[in-house]
Amino acid sequence: MKKIANLLLITFVSISIAACNGQMNKQGGGTLIGGLAGGLLGSQFGGGEGKLVAVGVGALAGALVGGQIGKTMDEYDRQMLQKSSQQALEFSPAGSSVAWNNPDSGNHGSITPTKTFKESGQYCREYQQEVVIGGEKQKAYGKACRQSDGNWKIIQ
Repeated sequence: MKKIANLLLITFVSISIAACNGQMNKQGGGTLIGGLAGGLLGSQFGGGEGKLVAVGVGALAGALVGGQIGKTMDEYDRQMLQKSSQQALEFSPAGSSVAWNNPDSGNHGSITPTKTFKESGQYCREYQQEVVIGGEKQKAYGKACRQSDGNWKIIQ
């Protein structure tokens, strides 16, 4: 038991150092930390070979959950998406895209206004948005209208 705890501690410290040096993305870090936590939790169950199986199952389950959590957009991704959306809707002509990219997470995307019109006294724009999160491309279409404070609000 003590050997497992020491191994997990050494691995956790190594991962932390690699993450601080920028050598690991968020998904990789989530996978490793989840695996470590799951392995540690699994080590609390069973005895003999059963304990080894519990550690392996715990590590695998933790790695899967941690990797999925790491694939999601982080706060910086959301800020970049919001900023590029406001810029595209306010300044870009129809058909011209504004892109964003987060080199830390690997997530990126673009927004392209497609049509400008006036509705109920407000300027509105239809747009297409493409976002790549964890290597998976997602597309969205919508409509946003400029509010009295100058910000654009998604209507649909």
